[in-house]
Amino acid sequence: MTAHFGRRLYKGAATTAVAAAAVAALSGSQAPGVTADDHGRQSAAGASTPAPEAEADGNATGNSPYYTDLPPLNSPNPSPSSTIGTPVAQGEAESGIPATVLDAYKKAAAELRSSKPGCNLPWQLLAAIGKVESGQARGGRVDANGTTLSPILGPQLDGNGFALIKDTDHGRYDGNGEYDQAVGPMQFIPSTWAWAGRDGNGDGVKDPNNVYDAALAAGHYLCRNGWDLSAQADINRAILSYNNSQDYLNTVLSWFEYYRKGTHSVPDGTGTLPSGRSDDHSRKNTKPGKETRPSPGKPRDDTPPSPAPSKPPRTATDTVDHLEDAGTAKLTAMAGHAFTKKISTRAETKAGQAVGKVRIRFTIVGDTDTTFTGGESVAAVSTDSKGVAVAPQLQAGEKTGDFTVRATIVGRSVSAPDYKATVTPHAADALARTSDTALTCTPGGEFADQVEVKATYNGAVADKVAATATLIKSADDATENDKGPYFKDVDGKAVRTLTDLKTDASGLIKLPKLYADDTTGTFLLRITTTGGATLTVELNVAAADPSPSPSPSTSASPSASPSAGPSA
Repeated sequence: MTAHFGRRLYKGAATTAVAAAAVAALSGSQAPGVTADDHGRQSAAGASTPAPEAEADGNATGNSPYYTDLPPLNSPNPSPSSTIGTPVAQGEAESGIPATVLDAYKKAAAELRSSKPGCNLPWQLLAAIGKVESGQARGGRVDANGTTLSPILGPQLDGNGFALIKDTDHGRYDGNGEYDQAVGPMQFIPSTWAWAGRDGNGDGVKDPNNVYDAALAAGHYLCRNGWDLSAQADINRAILSYNNSQDYLNTVLSWFEYYRKGTHSVPDGTGTLPSGRSDDHSRKNTKPGKETRPSPGKPRDDTPPSPAPSKPPRTATDTVDHLEDAGTAKLTAMAGHAFTKKISTRAETKAGQAVGKVRIRFTIVGDTDTTFTGGESVAAVSTDSKGVAVAPQLQAGEKTGDFTVRATIVGRSVSAPDYKATVTPHAADALARTSDTALTCTPGGEFADQVEVKATYNGAVADKVAATATLIKSADDATENDKGPYFKDVDGKAVRTLTDLKTDASGLIKLPKLYADDTTGTFLLRITTTGGATLTVELNVAAADPSPSPSPSTSASPSASPSAGPSA
């Protein structure tokens, strides 16, 4: 067993100060939140309280319990032997990650490098969170598709020693129809999985019990809000948003730094299992030498005995009776552009008093690719002292039409407004030719120059704008002309209306070559775009002007005279 289950560090011995020291030893710098007092001693800020910079949107796990074991202080060997039955050194055993689980982390990070390159998500961060949340899916107890062999469930969040989160999924994921429980190898609560869930293995299902799905969802969760995880401040915020605890931050960073120094793959089901948990208060005064190791197969969902029931303290969220619109203007934007107006929602008591410092979640619903700034479809914002929360700016995608932004309060079900929003097609308000060369042709010939126009909107380039070009009868009659210049279709037949035109990235449209029939005169080509921009271009068809040829010189005889008639 020692080959696969290395020694563990105990919650009773691993206080916050020890966690901070471990981070410092591994990373060569102080752990985030560790400060020095007036005498130069280190102390951990917020040892048992949420960190001040954390985003408390109920977070990914609902602040569920987590494993507190810390990595060994010695650096792992990056290339140890992983042969089953071969004695493995402490650092080698702890740095081993089950093969399927490791593959899931690396694939998720690769997908994020493509979809959100500015996030700079390292796969080792997913591994660190997976270690702390589930011991790498209980040491890699997953099937070939990455689904856990049995559910991994945190304790029910009933407010007795834990957060109070009533059922949000009708027991679909956690089997509990009364309260929510964290689910799967990355320990998402159902209400978070509902919007953060992803299909990481391409089977068409978003399953929190599948390590590929859960790892990809965790990656997207950590990469929201425009965070750059190559910056320490942002990686701290991202971790704290997963579980809002300074102890949790220190523990995850410890494993993150450890895994960065080297890891290796081990067979599924043979990874080391952690044992100390943040909710295991019975171990605090127990000497490490007298503790017993649980069975390697002991699941995370063995909920410890709950303390005597007690009524949870009343919070600001408990006082909210309803949400009201706080003066949101009409929400309309052109495809590909940002909405200029933002959604404002106010939290109120039954008496209509404002409630500050509660979290309001804004969710985009409907057939749309519009997102909030940062690329997410969900955002959570705290209300200010006036009870108002302002959603992040909406960024329209390419799908046009109506959609809804739904406001809800995190942790409660109250009446709340839905906000209707509309994405309109790309448009232009001005068109101009890119050349002032006159467009002329002889009957039966072809025009030497092609018509090219540029579209703008409010003076800026207007790309992806739909346009139509028609050879019209006159300035007052926009119906299609039946004579004069024409375009050719693929079969070489004459056409006088072109549809499905679209401006390019520079706002340009270059029309096909024009030809003339035998009719002479001045003709009109009218180009119109979505948004109402119109341009009328003159086309002239005239016969070639014959050049006067010089008259041949004739010389008359000076003595020439009219011929005489016949003599009488």
